[in-house]
Amino acid sequence: MNLLSFWQEADWVIRFVAVSLLAMSVSTWVVILWKFKLLHRVKHDVPQSTAAFWQASQFDEAHTRVAQFDRDQSVTPMLDATLLPLGGTLAASGEREHQLTRVLRNSMQSTVNRLQWGQLLLATVGAISPFVGLLGTVWGIFNALSGMAEVGQITLERVAGPVGEALVMTAAGLAVAIPAVLAYNVFGRTVAQIEVELEGFAQDLLNLLTGRQN
Repeated sequence: MNLLSFWQEADWVIRFVAVSLLAMSVSTWVVILWKFKLLHRVKHDVPQSTAAFWQASQFDEAHTRVAQFDRDQSVTPMLDATLLPLGGTLAASGEREHQLTRVLRNSMQSTVNRLQWGQLLLATVGAISPFVGLLGTVWGIFNALSGMAEVGQITLERVAGPVGEALVMTAAGLAVAIPAVLAYNVFGRTVAQIEVELEGFAQDLLNLLTGRQN
């Protein structure tokens, strides 16, 4: 049985499961391709940006040098965050070291959150798509056995075809889940490595600026 015949003979439950798996697969691959390209750039740019910063002679020059390498704005926002607000606000109150710690932490967390975008989708698809496919399989087997019971004669030949077709839904669910789980693990590790580099740079930048003040 080809896919067109399978679709035409399926009821609304099987069609809903098939469309759901297709939607999850498409959205998963869109996220995978987008995140792969983004994280590949960021993983390459962050070390270059931080190296360019420390090779500069002045802070303004360093900011300009970093902007040349920081294509996805991963390091530059931390430099911008060190330009603290002035005036009688709580954000501008307190010791400068504490202010810098807060704004650098917030800036770094904002960057990490942006890099983690799509992880929830990958985790969700990887967790539920096998069960969605299993639902389609169970429903398909139920319909097949119900139809055979109405005929009044159940043989191995009559069972093998419909059951085999129903098992396609389980295979489809696994085909959707496996790339999502693999991508989730790989991207999670990459984001964690980038976060460590950003955190180290933020700490070094904090030491530099507070040491300059002192």
